[in-house]
Amino acid sequence: MKENIIINIFKHFKLVAKHKYWVFRLSIKVGIPFRGLIHDLSKYSITEFGESVKYYNGEKSPISVCKEKNGYSKAWLHHKGRNKHHLEYWVDLTAPDPAPIIPYKYIAEMICDKMAAGIVYNGKNWSNSSEYEYWQIERKKEIMNPKVQNFFDEVFLEVKEKGIEKTLIKENIKSLYEKYCINDKTEYRYEFHGEWIKED
Repeated sequence: MKENIIINIFKHFKLVAKHKYWVFRLSIKVGIPFRGLIHDLSKYSITEFGESVKYYNGEKSPISVCKEKNGYSKAWLHHKGRNKHHLEYWVDLTAPDPAPIIPYKYIAEMICDKMAAGIVYNGKNWSNSSEYEYWQIERKKEIMNPKVQNFFDEVFLEVKEKGIEKTLIKENIKSLYEKYCINDKTEYRYEFHGEWIKED
C-alpha cells in the first residue's frame, strides 16, 4: 500500500507537470505567459495533491474518481475556489449577474487549460476535433454567460476545422473574445431553472 502511494506521488506529479507544460506552451501563443506560468499552483497544496494521489489511477482525473466514490471532491472544491480559469469560480447564483463575462486573461487561460487537459489525458487518441466533441457534452452541464458559451463554441469549432496552430494565436483569440464577449450587445436574463432568456 505504501509503495503504491509513493508510485502515485511520482505519477501524479508527472501528470500535473505535463499538464502545466502544455498550458504554458499554449498560453504563450494566446499572449498570457504569466497566467501559464502560475497555472494550477494550488494542485501542489495538501488538499488537492493528497486527494489526487489517493485516487490516482492513470486513466482519468483523480477528482472524477473521487466524485464517483464519495459524491464530491474536496480537491475540486478547493481548486475551483482558487483558480479563476474555471467557469465555476465565476458563478454566484445569488448575484444579479450569476455568470458574468470573464476577463480575457482568465478565459484565454481556460482555453489553454481545456486544450492541455485533452492533449494530456487523451494522449495519442487526441485530435483537433477532440475538444470540440468534449465541449458539446460539457457545455450542457455548465452555468455560463451565453456570450462566453458562444465564444467557446467558436474557438473549439475553429480548432476542429483549422487546428491549434492557426486558432490559438493571440490576435485570433482576442478578436473572437471582442466579437462575442464585448461587442455583442445582446442582453440575457438567467432563470433559476437553468435557462438564459434573451431580452427583447
